[in-house]
Order: sequence, then C-alpha cells, then structure tokens
Amino acid sequence: MICSRSCADGQVRERASAHQWAPSNASDDVWPTPMSWLRRGALALGVVLAGPLLAVSCEDVNIGRDWRTADRSSAGLAPLPDSAPEAVVQVYAARAFNWRGALAVHTWIATKPPGGDGYTVHQVVGWRRYQNLPVVVSVPDLPDRLWYGARPDLLADLRGAAAAAAIPRIEAAVASYPFVREYVLWPGPNSSNTFTAHVARSVPELGLDLPATAIGKDFLTNGGVVESAPSGTGAQLSLYGLLGVTLARQEGLELNVLALNFGIDVLRPAIKLPGIGRIGMRKPPRPHPS
Repeated sequence: MICSRSCADGQVRERASAHQWAPSNASDDVWPTPMSWLRRGALALGVVLAGPLLAVSCEDVNIGRDWRTADRSSAGLAPLPDSAPEAVVQVYAARAFNWRGALAVHTWIATKPPGGDGYTVHQVVGWRRYQNLPVVVSVPDLPDRLWYGARPDLLADLRGAAAAAAIPRIEAAVASYPFVREYVLWPGPNSSNTFTAHVARSVPELGLDLPATAIGKDFLTNGGVVESAPSGTGAQLSLYGLLGVTLARQEGLELNVLALNFGIDVLRPAIKLPGIGRIGMRKPPRPHPS
C-alpha cells in the first residue's frame, strides 16, 4: 500500500514537471507582450538620451549661456594670414548654442585665397530668418571662432595648390545652395549642417566626414533620395533626412533614424551615437598635400 501511494505521487510529479516544461503556445513566441515592448522602448529611449545627458554633464553644453556675453574669440587653430601666404580651406564643428548643443553641432567652412589678408567664413545662421534675411552668410571673419563659448574641432584642412583649386568650387557650391531663405530645425533643411554637407558633396577633395552629431547632414539637396556621401567616398540613401543609410570609406556605415545617427567605423574602429558622436579611435582632420 505504501509502495502504491509512492508510485502515484511520482506519477503526479512527473505530469506536473512535464506540464511545466512543455513548449509554450507558438503565438506567445511570435507576439511580444506589452511589457516586453515597454522594456524595448525604454532601452531605445535610454540609448538616445544617454548622449545628450552625457554632453550636458561633462559641461560640453552650457544650457544657461547668454549669447550676448558668450566667448567668440579665436581658438588658435587656423594659421594667421601673415604666416601662411598659401591658400587655406578649413572646416569646423562646434556644439550648437544653448539646448541644441545637447544633440547637435554647428558647422562652417573658412577659406583664404593665396596671398589673402583674411578669411571668408561660409555658414548658415538660422536666426537670420526672423529678420527676413538670407540664412546663408559668407563674410570676412575669424575662421576658428568659438561658437558662443563652444570650442570648435577641425574637421578638414586643405593647404596650398589643393586649397586654391577648391576655393572657386566652394564658392560655386555656396551660390548653388537651394535653401537660402529656408531653415527647418528638424529634420531639415537644418542649420549649417545641410549646407556644409551640400558644399562637401560638390567638393569631394575635402574628404569631409561630418560627425554623427551634425543633425541635418542627411537632408539631401538634390531633391532625390540617393546622393553621394558628404565625403565623396561612398553613397547614401535618405528619405527627407528622417530615415536613411550611408555606406562610405570615410563615414563607415551610418543609420539615420528620425535624423539621429547611429554608426560604426571599421577602418578606424569606433561607434557613433546621437548626442555623443564618435566613441573609439580619434579621427584627425584629413590633411591634403599642398
């Protein structure tokens, strides 16, 4: 009698175990639960916000800065005209002003012809639209000014004959920019990054790899969805700057999701994230022989 009861208990345990480890319904594997979607959404939001929060916490971005008193002095990165009689072309990027800097950089192009006594700075200044003025500006200025307190990084540097040959093409590209009086913060045509990418595609000698934080660079100015990459070393597919992909030797592989860039650079190992930019091997400005 004891043996029978023991056997019966064992059968019950086996049936319970079999039920516990039985394969779940196929629909449970195919359709994620609302909680799993919530977790995935929270993870994606955390990835997107990590960069901007890190930029603010590291004091790369000063949310409370007053533009009237912000530092606009030279960063000392450009050669002085007196000491560099040759032609010079340089491209810079600095964190955008105020809260925009948590996500994006502002870019501009500086040119100096051979024997020139100063630089001309080409850029888009968005707030000019409030005064009903063209947003594209080409004026004599310091080439390496801090952008309202934000120190610039040098992205490209041409000298000598290469720069002299590039300057007329840069000026022609500036004149051909189709959004002289248009400025849309998101997704574009956005600030100076759409403008700088437009010029870079017209002058591939710059070999310009715009940072992942250059929001607006993927808004194509040719009216289509396919164009060369800004560096001229590959191609990109972009739908109104909102969704797209870039594959090029200089840029690597970049995915554009809602104008935010995620990417990987295999040649100079690094990843690219929104707000943060490049993490990994530092990429120096691409020099060009004179």
